[in-house]
Amino acid sequence: MTNLNDSVEFAPANPLDIVEQLVTANEWPADRSGDEELAAYVEGHWNRYHLWFTWREDQGVMQFSCAFDLRVPDHRVSDTCALLTLVNERLWLGHFDFSAENGIVMFRYALLLGAGVGATPRQVEDLIEVALNESERYFPAFMFMLWGGKSANDALTSAMLETVGEA
Repeated sequence: MTNLNDSVEFAPANPLDIVEQLVTANEWPADRSGDEELAAYVEGHWNRYHLWFTWREDQGVMQFSCAFDLRVPDHRVSDTCALLTLVNERLWLGHFDFSAENGIVMFRYALLLGAGVGATPRQVEDLIEVALNESERYFPAFMFMLWGGKSANDALTSAMLETVGEA
């Protein structure tokens, strides 16, 4: 594949600088522990979300996760994985994942920036917006399954029920 930017010199930029500006502008609690990692918290409608950004300059990738403030009990791990599969079939960008080590569900995405190509503020805004929208959309399904005792199929169906009209 031909690289159209071979003759153009780009200064590599750390995308976490853009993330930090966005987090500060939104007044979200955050902690930047260095050039490679930034964590922030966002209050959603259903849940408090932990946003975690990691920059791997050597790979030109910014990894991002949006974790639920929700622990999955050991006896519901297989049901959680079944629900993750059903939810992921509906997604166009990113995916939901389960951390067995921490017992949490999270939305994950990796932004491939390549050598010397920086992220744009719009890319970072879109990344966070997609993650929060998808997390808000599917969090009720996990609540129905974990707290309501529903199966993965029933939990997803209940969460995706569209209401019509006004009360």
